[in-house]
Amino acid sequence: MHATVIQFAVASLVVSAPNPARALEPVLTIPAATQDSAQPARVVSDTVRFGGRTIEAGDTVTGPVLTAAGDLRVRGVVRGTAIAIGGDVILEPGAVVTGDAISVLGRVQAEGASVGGTARAFTGSFRWLDEVEKAPPARRATGDALSLSLGWLVVMMLIGVGVLVFASAYLDGVTDVLEQSFWRSFLVGIAGELGIIPVLLLVVAALAVTVVGILLIPFAIVAYVLAVAGFLTLGFLAVARLAGGSLGSTAGSSRGRALRGLVFGIVLFMGAWVVAAAFQFSPGLSAILRMVAFAVTWVAATAGFGAAILSRGGTHRDAATLTPVEESPAWQTPTPITGVAAARKPVGR
Repeated sequence: MHATVIQFAVASLVVSAPNPARALEPVLTIPAATQDSAQPARVVSDTVRFGGRTIEAGDTVTGPVLTAAGDLRVRGVVRGTAIAIGGDVILEPGAVVTGDAISVLGRVQAEGASVGGTARAFTGSFRWLDEVEKAPPARRATGDALSLSLGWLVVMMLIGVGVLVFASAYLDGVTDVLEQSFWRSFLVGIAGELGIIPVLLLVVAALAVTVVGILLIPFAIVAYVLAVAGFLTLGFLAVARLAGGSLGSTAGSSRGRALRGLVFGIVLFMGAWVVAAAFQFSPGLSAILRMVAFAVTWVAATAGFGAAILSRGGTHRDAATLTPVEESPAWQTPTPITGVAAARKPVGR
């Protein structure tokens, strides 16, 4: 996080420099053997550097002077502002800075030095970045999670009762297919889930061939989504009814048994999410319980979706029933086989 702040600040200062060409000028060096006390102090115009930097005594630098990811140590003269990002500005006794001395994510030490402007250190200004970086992601409170899961439980209960009252024949058809062949319905459900998007694309492509079809594409998409959602809901309710019926008693009328099984099944599947929400205070345990609830719900919804496809929405109850092969009571062959005489099965007297 600090590296990102440093890079952004350096890039901003480089772009806003009044004379970019001066920022690339090399340091003017004079060999020590040729220097004497009569010569004036050397003038350096190197502005931006990465890493630490030291301005020696007797050197004069035309600012602003900026260092990134390192300390800026001044023993000579800076004509302008001295800035250190991700480091300290250290002004030794006798150093002169005609402008400000600024340190970002560091400190300013200016004892015995002359600063024409102000000495400022911005350390607390970026403290919120560390807090954001170290803070764990916010988790929903246990009460909110319980309210959400219980709300879905109530919604599914209302939908189930409505389907049982107004579309019980279709629910019975899907349930019969599940009873006849659960694993076949599960495999068909997986294939159906994988084919949801490709089938939608084929429908859109077929409608896009004609001008009238193009106008119908939005309505077709909405109808397709509603049909898929209806099949998934009908299949899930059928699985819930089948699972709840195996747990409840068989006493009472058929309508009462169906209602009792549906309620027990919805409570069984949606109750797993309620239990996971109740342990929201424990992230590890809650994650494991949510995984179990998701796996159970997915298997139920997939098998129910496959049964809804096989039964065409509950309109064909015998979709998964294999037609039995009828055998003739007599084993007489219709035509004689070479070497075998046709005979009739003896009948006891």
